[in-house]
Amino acid sequence: MLNNRKVRLMTRLAIYEQTEGKEDVRISKYFQTDYVRLNVLKSVVAVTFGYLLILLLLVVYHSEYLIREAVTLDYQGLLSKYLGIYIILLVVYCSVGMIGYMLKYRSSRKKLAKYFRMLRRLRSLYREEAVELTEEGKDKE
Repeated sequence: MLNNRKVRLMTRLAIYEQTEGKEDVRISKYFQTDYVRLNVLKSVVAVTFGYLLILLLLVVYHSEYLIREAVTLDYQGLLSKYLGIYIILLVVYCSVGMIGYMLKYRSSRKKLAKYFRMLRRLRSLYREEAVELTEEGKDKE
């Protein structure tokens, strides 16, 4: 005899395991601070790489002007301007990334807690079913 509550619960558990569960389990292997730091560090590397690529493209695009004006350019002013832009960009990305990854970690933990509650409920359904079967077995004797 099928227990509909058990079937529904197992279906919900299987759907979670196949979709979001893999990512949530991977995230749960970290402490919150470690997870956030790791992902912010990845963001810093990505922002730095992207910013350097953009600067390289700008240098190549304006190379004729840069070669022509190489002697008269204010290199210290250019360096401080582009370094300031980089620092502002980095602070913004790190701040937004830190908040985003903290929220993602917390939501992942909440979903895992709900998943474990459903597993405990399933275990209790199995125990109830086992008790019922043993009582039926005793009644037949």
